Amino acid sequence: MTTTRQARAVVDGVVVAESNDVRVVAGVTYFPRDSVSCGALVESPTTSRSLWKGKASYFHVDTGDDTKLDSAFVYDKPWPLAKRLIDGRVGFAGEVVIEQG
Repeated sequence: MTTTRQARAVVDGVVVAESNDVRVVAGVTYFPRDSVSCGALVESPTTSRSLWKGKASYFHVDTGDDTKLDSAFVYDKPWPLAKRLIDGRVGFAGEVVIEQG
């Protein structure tokens, strides 16, 4: 796990999350939930499971002009091994670009 100073999650030029407290775990950048723009996440019925993180719930990322399906996810009840790393955080994937610095 690494922590970076500043990062932004960007979709089509729109910043949907920004924080100086992100964590990179297994190649995924996780932002604190409160750093995500209000209204940017729309619940999705999609879920998945990780052997060491637990069950993930997905969200569509909505910029107002475009929606990226299943491009954000959270682990609401991460398993003990992952809890201190990703609890209370949102991971981004797909068409969401992570900009450092």
